[in-house]
Amino acid sequence: MKRVIGVIFATAALTLLCASGPARAQQPISIRLGHVGFPGSLFAINADEYAKRVNSALKGKVEVKVFHSSQLGSDEQMMRGIKVGAPEMFLPSTVMSTAEQKFGVFEMPYLIGSRDHMKKVADNKQVQKILFDGLPAKGIRILGVWENGFRHITNNVKPIVKPEDLKGIKLRVPGGVWRVKMFRAYGANPSPMPFAEVYSALQSGVMDAQENPFPQIASAKFQEVQKFLSLSGHVYTPAYLVVGEDFWKKLPQDIQAAL
Repeated sequence: MKRVIGVIFATAALTLLCASGPARAQQPISIRLGHVGFPGSLFAINADEYAKRVNSALKGKVEVKVFHSSQLGSDEQMMRGIKVGAPEMFLPSTVMSTAEQKFGVFEMPYLIGSRDHMKKVADNKQVQKILFDGLPAKGIRILGVWENGFRHITNNVKPIVKPEDLKGIKLRVPGGVWRVKMFRAYGANPSPMPFAEVYSALQSGVMDAQENPFPQIASAKFQEVQKFLSLSGHVYTPAYLVVGEDFWKKLPQDIQAAL
C-alpha cells in the first residue's frame, strides 16, 4: 500500500513538473513601447506595425505591447523612465534634444527640405555616428529613425502668413529649448506643455495655438478647437525608436537583431 501511494505521489509530482516547466520556459519577454500619439497618428500606426512584425518574427520569445496616448506618461517622464526600464522602449521626437543637445539640429527652421532629404540625412553613417554614439553612456540607444513630419501652426487668433503674425500669440510647444527660442525670436509667447494636455488648453484658451505635423493634428482632433491652419512647414521632426541601454544589454543577440 505504501509503495502504491509513493508511486502515485511521484507520478503526480512528475506531471506537475512537466506541466509547469515548459510554461515557465515559454514566457515571452515583455516590452512596453510607449508614445504620446493618439490612435491614427503616425506614432500609433508605426508603433503598432513594428510590434506586429517583431512579435511575429520572434514567435513567442518577445511580446511588444504598445501604449499610446501618453498612457505611460509624458515625453519627459518616459525619457527619464526608460533609463531604468519603465518603459523598456519609447518613441520620442523633439524631446530627444533634452537628452542630447546635438539633436537640436533638427529644431532649426527650414533645415530639412523634404522627406527624401531627411532620409538621406538619417541614413548617413557619419551623421549617425555623431548623433548616436554617445547615447548608450546616457542610458539610451536609438534603434531606428522614423517619421514625425513637417510641422504646421494652428491657432484661434488669426491666419499666420508671416513670422510677425505670431507676435503675442500663446503657443504650445513640445519639451526642449530650441523650439522655444525660435518662436520667441518670431515674437510669439511659447510654452512647453505635455501633448496630452494640449486639447484642453486650446479649448479653454490657456493656449491660443500649437504646432504639429498633420497626422498629429488630425488624430488629436485639434481642428475641433482651432480656427486657423497655417501651412508653415517650419520644422521637420523625426521620431526615434529608443530602447533603454541596461535593458538592451540583457537581451540575447537574436532578439537584439530582430528589434
